Formats: sequence, C-alpha cells, structure tokens
Amino acid sequence: MVPTPCVAKLPATTATFFHIALSVGSGPNIMASAGQVEYNQGYQLMNEQAHDKGRDMVSLADEEGVKQVLVNSILGLWEIVNNLTRLRPSKRDRYRVTIFGSARAQPGTFVYDEVKRIAAALAEMGCDIITGGGPGLMQAANEGAATAKAPERAQSVGIRVDLPFEQDVNPFVAQAFEHKTFFTRLHHFVLTSDAFVVAPGGIGSVLELMMVWQLLQVRHVQDTPLILVGKMWAELVDWARKHLLTTQPPLANPEDVAIPRCVATADEAIALVREHHARWQRGPQTREARKNVAASL
Repeated sequence: MVPTPCVAKLPATTATFFHIALSVGSGPNIMASAGQVEYNQGYQLMNEQAHDKGRDMVSLADEEGVKQVLVNSILGLWEIVNNLTRLRPSKRDRYRVTIFGSARAQPGTFVYDEVKRIAAALAEMGCDIITGGGPGLMQAANEGAATAKAPERAQSVGIRVDLPFEQDVNPFVAQAFEHKTFFTRLHHFVLTSDAFVVAPGGIGSVLELMMVWQLLQVRHVQDTPLILVGKMWAELVDWARKHLLTTQPPLANPEDVAIPRCVATADEAIALVREHHARWQRGPQTREARKNVAASL
C-alpha cells in the first residue's frame, strides 16, 4: 500500500530551522561551533544597543526610517539562520541521496524505469531518497525507494516548492516539506544530502545542478558526489570546458570543471554512490570533510 505523505508547510526560515533539527538528529550528536560563544556575546550587545535606542521611535510616516528598520531586521534574521546552520552532526544516522530530474517524464518510459531502478538499488543499500516530491522522474525515484526490497525501509522524502501550477505531492512520498521560495528549498536539499544524482531534466534541474556545482567549487560543500547521468549533462560539461577554460584569462580552473562525475548509465551512477557510501559507513569523516554549508549560502 502506498503511504499517505505527511506534508509540512513551513515559512522559509522555520523550514530551514526545522530541517536542521531533522538532519542533525537528537542527543549528543550536535556539535556547536566555538564561534557560538562569540555570537551570543554579539547578540547580547545588539540587545543592549536596541534598549539604549528604544526611545528613538520610528514613525510609520517616516518611509526611509521604516525601510531601514525592515532592512536591519531582515539582516538580523539571516544572521540567525547562518549561525544555526553552523550546527553539524558528528555523523548522520542515515545516508541520504537527492535525485533531481524532469517532472515531465512519464511512467513506463526508459528514463523513468532507470531512475526508479537507481533509487531502488540505493534504498537496498540503506540510503534514504530525497526528491522534489513532484511527478516525472521525482516520482520515479520516490517509487523506487518506496517499493525497494530493503532490510530496513528507506525514507522517501519530497521537498516541494509552492508554484502557481502546483502539482500534488507524488503518492510515493512518505514525508514532504513545502517551501515558498526556490532559495530555501535549494538550501534544504544541500543541508540534508550526502550525494546528488542528476537525471535528465529541464531548467529546474539545471538550476539545482548548477547551485550544487558552485557550492562544491567554493568548498561550501565538500566530500559530496555530484553525479550526472546521461548524454545531455556530458555535453553541458563539455560546453563549460570549452568556453570557461579557453579564454584569457580562464573563467574557471580545470579542477572546477572536473567536479561533476558524468556517467552514461544507471549502473555507473549506482557504483559511484556505492563507493562513497562504503567510505561513509567505515566511520566519521574528518571535521573538514563534514563541513557541508559551513558558510552561509
């Protein structure tokens, strides 16, 4: 029987906070940065300054003053988000793979069946599967996870975004989250994933791929495989190599273009994830290697 998904519709910052807790888990696994003490002192100072200026009220008729209050408040909220994302687990209880791909692929097609097979193989390894929660190849991945013959049932997660042409969460998602913006949704994917597999897709898949690629390039995300499956992605990387490395000066470094691992088949993608998963199982990675999104995104 297909499970009924539990959908959490959360404001942007709340969704980020909530999934930090989900990713970190409970108990003593949470590791707070030493900089947290510095942040607490800064927050106390900010409160003292606010108290001192409490008499400097801003009239709603003062348009510029109101704008400044709003800007300062929003920047303060982002500072809170950035500091909360510094909390990292010593090791996740579960290895999680996010699979991106087209919402337009139909069940019964070759690409649908291959993505379903990838997800099933990963679930049988003990991996949780995360997608955008919609139809097409997202559904294929969630279906593969939900129907896999795994010793321990894998979690099948969907991370949605509110769109004017919104589709329902696909029926194979067991746990769903919904964001109002693409920014917080992409942040959510990055916070919770140990590996990314990108199947053929459109503009949304390109956005997701490029964001992960860039975070790996600047080392805000580390030791996280980015695996591109299919000819279309190999051609995209060839385009990047041709146009980014041949200018004077070059627009990227050769090692930047080598970050994505391009493969032609589902079996090659499964093998790459299996290799990384085996290293993950052998023990906690170094602090540097676990530094996913150590800086603000």
